[in-house]
Amino acid sequence: MEYIKAEGIHLFTPGNWQQLLLVSTSIVLFALFLHWVTFFLINRLVKKRKPQEINYLNKHLKIPFLVFLLLVAFELISNFISPDKIFFDPLKHILKLSFIGVFSWLAIRFVNIGRKVVLKRYDINQKDNLKARRIYTQFRVIERILIFIIILIAFAAALMTFEQVRRIGVSLFASAGVAGIILGFAAQKLIGTVLAGFQIAITQPIRLDDVVIVENEWGWIEEITLTYVVIRIWDKRRLVVPTTYFIEKPFQNWTRVSADILGTVFIYTDYTVPFDKLREELTRILKTDKNWDGKVNVLQVTNATERTVEIRALMSAADSPTAWDLRVAVREKLIEFLKKNYPDSLPKTRVAVDKDEVVDVQE
Repeated sequence: MEYIKAEGIHLFTPGNWQQLLLVSTSIVLFALFLHWVTFFLINRLVKKRKPQEINYLNKHLKIPFLVFLLLVAFELISNFISPDKIFFDPLKHILKLSFIGVFSWLAIRFVNIGRKVVLKRYDINQKDNLKARRIYTQFRVIERILIFIIILIAFAAALMTFEQVRRIGVSLFASAGVAGIILGFAAQKLIGTVLAGFQIAITQPIRLDDVVIVENEWGWIEEITLTYVVIRIWDKRRLVVPTTYFIEKPFQNWTRVSADILGTVFIYTDYTVPFDKLREELTRILKTDKNWDGKVNVLQVTNATERTVEIRALMSAADSPTAWDLRVAVREKLIEFLKKNYPDSLPKTRVAVDKDEVVDVQE
């Protein structure tokens, strides 16, 4: 076998491509075998006790780990190639960038797995889901912060592998005064947005699935990222607002402490309406409606004008969608009750006419 010796490593010369092919194939096959053995042992040892965690590992780590092993194999193979600078240096640089990419890929996947392992214990779809929504919000935002940091570090590390970029970095540090001011102004908005996302994760003015009113729109918090929040409006539209909005501006959060909510129904009637009968009918309607949670049942006269009386029916429900359904049902049935039993109590306009002032109009 023909080889040359350089820096203590035996390197194949370009003429001995058969030996290089044999060694390269062996290394790649060993990497594939090591990948298979690793996941085989993990599945055998852990799957019976924690099957869901194994599914997460298989789904998220199998491909990145395979790519990592193949990169290690290519790194070993590159040591057997004659160090021709025209070919060898770019190859080493590509491998270095690839290692940075695969390490960041693996780190992101570990963050994904950690989030899923924690959140699987909480069901956000149940009725009383305040704790689940709090945990979901924290881990979703923290996950995005960690992924942002990983990508930022990987990008910086990749840039620093270029000699020209390193020289520019040294120059920037040497003139940190002016450059720092310029970069500070340029990154001010981005940093403020990221800090707002981090603040939302800690203080939690909003959580996933919270019912909010933002910009006079009523909806649910559907997604929280580092830079924006998606609100699912009741009519299926989506309202996207920056995270800084929830730190800097006032908004309504109907489920901040509890999902329970009070619903109101306003009805306008004549002064002759029998209030006691109306209260009895409201109680009957609520008792027969599955959306009522049995806590609040109130009917009050809240205003009176020269023509009508304003009556407010107050009721409670488990959450805002249920409260909406309950309100529309109560409003409809109260109006039907008045129309059927007390039609004279519907709003009317009274006109007083003096008979002495009546003028007969004849053709």
